[in-house]
Amino acid sequence: MKELSCKTPGEFEYKNAQEPVLSEGRAIIQIKRIGICGTDLHAFEGTQPYFSYPRTLGHELAGEVSEIESNSDFQKGDLVTIMPYFSCGTCVACRKGKTNCCQKISVFGVHEDGGMREFVSVPISTLIKREGLQLDQLAMAEPFAIGAHGVRRAGVKPGDRVLVMGAGPIGLGVMEFARIAGAEVIALDINEQRLDFCKNILNITHTVKASEHTRKEIEELTAGDFCDVVIDATGNSTAIHQGFQYMAHGGIYVLVGLQKGEIAFSHPDFHKRESTLLSSRNATKADFEQVLEALATGKIKVKNYITHRVNFDEVKSNFQSWLDPKTGVIKAMVEV
Repeated sequence: MKELSCKTPGEFEYKNAQEPVLSEGRAIIQIKRIGICGTDLHAFEGTQPYFSYPRTLGHELAGEVSEIESNSDFQKGDLVTIMPYFSCGTCVACRKGKTNCCQKISVFGVHEDGGMREFVSVPISTLIKREGLQLDQLAMAEPFAIGAHGVRRAGVKPGDRVLVMGAGPIGLGVMEFARIAGAEVIALDINEQRLDFCKNILNITHTVKASEHTRKEIEELTAGDFCDVVIDATGNSTAIHQGFQYMAHGGIYVLVGLQKGEIAFSHPDFHKRESTLLSSRNATKADFEQVLEALATGKIKVKNYITHRVNFDEVKSNFQSWLDPKTGVIKAMVEV
């Protein structure tokens, strides 16, 4: 089978690999769709934490069951998505049902070789299906689940003012689920094209272009109250540090984005607000199920997001261009 490996930062290589063999507790999936994620882009750039090379990327996946145990809930030919977070099932996090932050977690396409190949072997427990959903929808489940999990961590309620920093695919997913939860959403980004997408496609009422006036604009938008919830989806150190000043008293700050360095903030300023700081890592099966329900009922329209589409043999020649904001890429989708 054909496989695409990121040998070193900035270098891809197509190669021939052995097809996986069916083993107990696992399924063979023929990959049909691969969504390109910010993690993939950062890995290609060499800026992704917890990463080593060479690595076969790809964790936003949809495919068809090729081989599986006869006593499974799945059948050959089923269209599925894959939860790419492989947990141990026994650590303290797993025992509490927080498999998304397992102590020994292995993320498909990050800590181990992922889905940029024609067939993969994955645990049956990571498969999810929903009748009526198409391959593009299933491939988008994972990034939307990241957003759904972040909103759930924040406990967003109807009427909350939610500031989402970063209008990339993950941030857009956060906005979607904050909107579904009944929040008033404010989108913050440096990219005017992304902000136009938020306003014109997602119908986000308030958009703010990041500048030296950001704090003043948010203060005016909220009549001086600032935001009940701030969610970072940039993974940018400067943005993350600035996010603390946008919280209301009693506010919650959720870090969905990840940066390599430390975080520093004024303790007195944080304390006087009785602020809450949370991280949000990966997603759970419940988040995936919420996403599939939203997709099935039309609350989220995948066609709005897929701006670029290539065949598998075109990924190497196109990948570099997706790093350039001028290409206007929201989501690049690979057909296998």
